[in-house]
Amino acid sequence: MDDIVELAGRYGMAAVFFTVLLESLGLPVPAMPILAVAAAYAAADRPGLAGIIALSVLACVLGDLLWYVAGRRYGNRVLRTLCRISLSPDSCVRQTEEVFGRWGAVTLVFAKFVPGLATIAPPLAGSMNVALGRFVGLAALGALLWSATAVAVGAIFHDGIIALLGSFLHRGTQALELIGSLLAIVIGFKWWERRRFLRALRIARIDAGQLESMRQEGANPVILDVRSRTARELDPRRIPGARHVDIDDAAPHLEGIDRRTPVIVYCNCPNEASAARVALTLSRQGFRRVHPLLGGLDAWVEAGYEVEAWEAGEPILKS
Repeated sequence: MDDIVELAGRYGMAAVFFTVLLESLGLPVPAMPILAVAAAYAAADRPGLAGIIALSVLACVLGDLLWYVAGRRYGNRVLRTLCRISLSPDSCVRQTEEVFGRWGAVTLVFAKFVPGLATIAPPLAGSMNVALGRFVGLAALGALLWSATAVAVGAIFHDGIIALLGSFLHRGTQALELIGSLLAIVIGFKWWERRRFLRALRIARIDAGQLESMRQEGANPVILDVRSRTARELDPRRIPGARHVDIDDAAPHLEGIDRRTPVIVYCNCPNEASAARVALTLSRQGFRRVHPLLGGLDAWVEAGYEVEAWEAGEPILKS
């Protein structure tokens, strides 16, 4: 055990900084447990605990600042890239946009406590042009609360944490195999959920050219924009005539419309996840020609077709 204490004292601070930094950059590393373990070994040393918190806050802010700059420079492209590699692409961006739309930049204060939100919130703040000073202040406050919580847990339960860690280290290979197995199970389950979701979304999509042909030929398709309010603020354009509807409340606004009428649903999310969810729901309710728009609004704009402005304050249609 003395060897462990010596190693913790020699490398503990560096481990804290780099682990927290890597987690802030979006890598799946267990930063909070590392903080708790570091605090457990420094429980009797108040300056040591303060140093752990300070290093953790610095690492958090540095990682968040890099994402903020990326979001400010590249906007939605960063968000889509993050969620394209996520194990939960259906909810990755949209949930963050909804939370950010409700709380604004204050979301940064509690984002670290919510898996997924912690990585998406900083680039989203950048893409929404949150002032740099305000961003750094709120991100630092959130990092302080998160770091202090982990350190407090480690300091309060230091005897149990040290004993548990000692037991794991004593078991050596068996402990590593157990941790590896649990991690593999979690990742495998998330991967299976992702595959099942993507298979469910294999509903007939149409591309921007096909939608434009419908409009030109007088097919009069009903076009539904299911982007979140925050997404519409980031990009106030829409396909002409599109109806802004809530993702969970689209069907009531199609009452009285012939079930054979083409219904086109679009969003700006990876794999057209939100649009496909709405399309699946409408299909089950009897609409025969409902299709997600491949590539969403971005594909429509890139194809050079007409767009119109969404007016600030225009509500999302709800029943």
